[in-house]
Amino acid sequence: MQAMPVQVMVAAAQKIPDTTEYLSILKSRHSATINPQVEGQITKIFVKSGDHVKAGTPLLQIDPLKQQATLSSQEASRLAQQANLNYAKVQLDREKKLFEAGVVAKQELDNAQTNYDAAAAQLRSLEQQVTTQQVELHYYGVVAPMDGIIGDIPVRVGDRVAVTTLLTTVDEPGALEAYIYVPADRARNLRMGVPVRLLDTEGHGLGDARLTFVSPQVDTETQTVLAKAMIPNADGRLRVAQQVRAQLEWGAHAGTVIPILAVTRINGEFFAFLAVKEGNGVVARQKLLKVGDTIGNDYAVLDGVKPGDHIITSGLQFLRDGAPVMEQVVGGGSK
Repeated sequence: MQAMPVQVMVAAAQKIPDTTEYLSILKSRHSATINPQVEGQITKIFVKSGDHVKAGTPLLQIDPLKQQATLSSQEASRLAQQANLNYAKVQLDREKKLFEAGVVAKQELDNAQTNYDAAAAQLRSLEQQVTTQQVELHYYGVVAPMDGIIGDIPVRVGDRVAVTTLLTTVDEPGALEAYIYVPADRARNLRMGVPVRLLDTEGHGLGDARLTFVSPQVDTETQTVLAKAMIPNADGRLRVAQQVRAQLEWGAHAGTVIPILAVTRINGEFFAFLAVKEGNGVVARQKLLKVGDTIGNDYAVLDGVKPGDHIITSGLQFLRDGAPVMEQVVGGGSK
């Protein structure tokens, strides 16, 4: 039977990283969720989604008329009490002079002093209430807490909002934190500085970093341990709350790899053809493989191929076990 020419590659030992992938959620250390601190009806919206704002920039206005009326009432009460205090001061001064002249008893002076002290205390209380109402009035104007970009604004003018209503978000561009939830049974391998590589759904790299935080506790509901990594985002490709794949590299071990295209899968098992010398010729022998994670365009081989084996990489669809072949080593000549 005529030998069929095939391309082969010689398996070589190399360092294979031990990696595991987990789902990760990106969060920002410079992102603020804006909720109102008071209830009321929105009367004005000063910004739109996507606007760049500075800290203190007005965002929305909640109808302040009721609060302004309350503040005016408190201020009127304060002014009235100020008048009472002034009158009590006049009375106290009069009683002091009469007491010094021996006209009135000590009890009259004590009563005047008590009235003055009570009026002064009442005035201080009203002044504190006025200050509280002024602070409360300030909350009816919602402002940006920091520099950033305005997110979605789900509310409209005329909507009634409560303290739990989401008004908008303010996000400052910059580095993001990847929140990685690692199963508790793998937590013993977690440590600061473990390399992390973020991948998109197609396996393309999004950024490299190292673990900067490992939680000392296990989440009782999910039985996972939270780990974090700071991810640079200078080009703005990544988004807050984006879900990505996080590949953690635990270490490396010596092993062999095989091209994905050189592997066939039959009934859930992985097979490859090796070029083996038998007698005076070379034949193709099908080998059962145990493979691990993919590394680029290769599989990490756990069992079935050892360094020095000749792996057939072409013509697999025409081969059968025991068929004679003529090797064409990639990068070399035929033999």
